[in-house]
Amino acid sequence: MSDVNAGVRMGTWPCRAVVSVATATVLLSGCGLGDDGKANGERSSAPSKSTTASASPSGGDASLPPPFRADPAKVPRTKSRAEALAAAVTLKPQGWGAGFRAQQPAVSTPGTVAVLNEQCRWERQALPKGVLASLSRYSEIPAADGKGEVKVTASVTVHRTVRDADERLASTLEEPLRCRQQQVRTDEWITELISAASPYGQGNNTYADDHVVEIGKYVTGKSEQTYRWYVTRLGTVTLAVSVKGAEGYTANELDKYAANANGVMINTVEFELGGDT
Repeated sequence: MSDVNAGVRMGTWPCRAVVSVATATVLLSGCGLGDDGKANGERSSAPSKSTTASASPSGGDASLPPPFRADPAKVPRTKSRAEALAAAVTLKPQGWGAGFRAQQPAVSTPGTVAVLNEQCRWERQALPKGVLASLSRYSEIPAADGKGEVKVTASVTVHRTVRDADERLASTLEEPLRCRQQQVRTDEWITELISAASPYGQGNNTYADDHVVEIGKYVTGKSEQTYRWYVTRLGTVTLAVSVKGAEGYTANELDKYAANANGVMINTVEFELGGDT
């Protein structure tokens, strides 16, 4: 599978993903406070007040043709092919744009996936039965010129079946209700989360089978920053991007980083799997 620099595709990505993010933000803003890792691939258990506004993951317009048709011969059925697809799609630092570099560590532990456990802490666990491969890459813009350090994550999970992937989106919507406080690591939390789903055909989603947006705050000690997390499904593949904001960056700038990254990875899935759009 091709490992074309995802950044090359960014310039050709249409504005539809950005429009969807803007629509979701408006929807979320009316929800009140509420609750494929999140900022650094995992998430956790901090004080968070939230409610979730969502549509059913499979609740889109059934009369519309699917947004993407993969070539069945190219859909991964084995671990090795799934790993190759994840490696080709998961955004590298240069794919996010100018100024980004790899974090340390730069990638997730092989053979694991980010899971929100029963204690509402994000951790990496061995791949479950329904997952063939999962990969996260961690990037950042270093602090400079009076601005703080922005941290981002791009993740790709290749599932065995469409149903497995669809269930991942459903669980994403349920997590804020199950865990109003989520802990990333000892002194890092994600809080005040609200979420919304846009199945294909709803909320300007004309590009994916399903799309979920979460907006909240990332708390480190006494520091509180804007947080964005988007999960998108195309067939058996789920894509996730998260952005942890920093001093000197607007919410609009962070939304654009996330939307562009999401769009680039969607385009790469379509390219790799050879489907029609």
